[in-house]
Amino acid sequence: MAGKVKWVTDIEKSVLINNFEKRGWVQVTENEDWNFYWMSVQTIRNVFSVETGYRLSDDQIVNHFPNHYELTRKDLMVKNIKRYRKELEKEGSPLAEKDENGKYLYLFVSQSNKEAYVISLYINNPLLIGGRKFDLRLYVLVSTYRPLRCYMYKLGFCRFCTVKYTPSTSELDNMFVHLTNVAIQKHGDDYNHIHGGKWTVSNLRLYLESTRGKEVTSKLFDEIHWIIVQSLKAVAPVMNNDKHCFECYGYDIIIDDKLKPWLIEVNASPSLTSSTANDRILKYNLINDTLNIAVPNGEIPDCKWNKSPPKEVLGNYEILYDEELAQGDGADRELRSRQGQSQGPRAGRSRDSGRAVLTTWK
Repeated sequence: MAGKVKWVTDIEKSVLINNFEKRGWVQVTENEDWNFYWMSVQTIRNVFSVETGYRLSDDQIVNHFPNHYELTRKDLMVKNIKRYRKELEKEGSPLAEKDENGKYLYLFVSQSNKEAYVISLYINNPLLIGGRKFDLRLYVLVSTYRPLRCYMYKLGFCRFCTVKYTPSTSELDNMFVHLTNVAIQKHGDDYNHIHGGKWTVSNLRLYLESTRGKEVTSKLFDEIHWIIVQSLKAVAPVMNNDKHCFECYGYDIIIDDKLKPWLIEVNASPSLTSSTANDRILKYNLINDTLNIAVPNGEIPDCKWNKSPPKEVLGNYEILYDEELAQGDGADRELRSRQGQSQGPRAGRSRDSGRAVLTTWK
């Protein structure tokens, strides 16, 4: 389509604006005709509100699904995963298998319901590196929920606490021991402003391969990917799969000392604030690669496109799950025991039309 993309945003971050300007896109106001709107979660509620009566045209796309909160609000995520588990139980799926205490073996979510509240289960045996607690921030792009198609960004990172971990009750109120959030840790006396208390996921993988072995490390990352795919499958039936939408989620994962991953939460608007020079480069590239998939060739959007870009435009994204390919190739598979024990699924790789595709699970 001819013409330049007209963009709007209510999130004034340089990693966004620089990417828009690099493409020669034209900035307009929200009251003018626009093609691309990178908006906050508050704004998306207004855009899709019944009261506003606003309807998007085929040349307009936005960066959130209307009811993204089915995944990103903890109480609703728990509700959807519980419903998903019940459906799997009815189907007799081994993914709904329980242990001798009646607890589910899979779909690890570190939360539990208590009356009207959602209480996060505290992982009291976190994996420590250098004596410090950390978690993972992973970026996952969803271009469509039905059929589900999602991408994993390879340049995720670990966020470390600045104070060594102790389970002592005397330190329960010490946020620098227990909470990995950069917004908290940057105020600590031991915060490093050069690396920001962060490791790349690739560095974590190398560390674990050297200390725990390649096989168990591969199993850990397979299970992390599996948790992400299953969480998306759990919400797919209730998600408003609007053709004008895509979404980049920030998944927060913690690993315990048994190398078992736990899903802490999913963020609809992962921070685009840069705490270090490397952080800025990462987030600039994240937005660049996201736009290359969401807005093919940087041209005026056509929401009727099939949202299945060729591999060469993925950048640092890789296909995590493609429901159409999985069904077509017969790649959906039941959970199989590994080395005589049910340890969780492991992804294999298949190729379709020259693209590497992570085959996944039912």
